[in-house]
Amino acid sequence: MSTVAICPTCGSHSRIKELEGKVTYQAVQDEEAFKKISQLKKAMEKFKAKAEQLEKELEEIKNRAV
Repeated sequence: MSTVAICPTCGSHSRIKELEGKVTYQAVQDEEAFKKISQLKKAMEKFKAKAEQLEKELEEIKNRAV
């Protein structure tokens, strides 16, 4: 998932990429795209939290079965 921040040069919303210690900014052209990126990021965070919870439950079940 891309990290979105304000570009220090132009002030637009940009995706940040870091390769070999060099940070590059790629502008997000459409405001709707920026909103969609934020929505997807929130959805992925919820999914990740639920997956971690299920992994813990599975581990507990495995430990009880042994």
